[in-house]
Amino acid sequence: MAKQKNADEESGQAPGPKEVVFLHGEIKTPPFSAEARREAGSLIRRLQDRESFGMPHLRWLRDVGPRCGELRIPDAQHNWRIMFRVDATEVLVVDVYDKKTQQIPDAVIVRCKRRLREYDET
Repeated sequence: MAKQKNADEESGQAPGPKEVVFLHGEIKTPPFSAEARREAGSLIRRLQDRESFGMPHLRWLRDVGPRCGELRIPDAQHNWRIMFRVDATEVLVVDVYDKKTQQIPDAVIVRCKRRLREYDET
């Protein structure tokens, strides 16, 4: 069976960290605690470096779209979520919010889909 090439191999570029592009939201102290901000940065760096990881830090969300997921950052009185999509050369941060319910609010999913659609159209 032939080895499948990744995007870096096909483009002829050496693999390197992906660029982070914020479509919405920011990660700063406050409202994040300093510890939560560092954790968020560490998890985003892992995405940039193409590291494979999963729960409890990352959950893939096919409802939002392909290659989309949420990073889960517990904080003192908050449960931060960073919605993202991993593309060939970049990690798109689509939304940052404080999760207060068991399920992702429908409004968040709709917002993320809209932002990604608008990004892809430009």
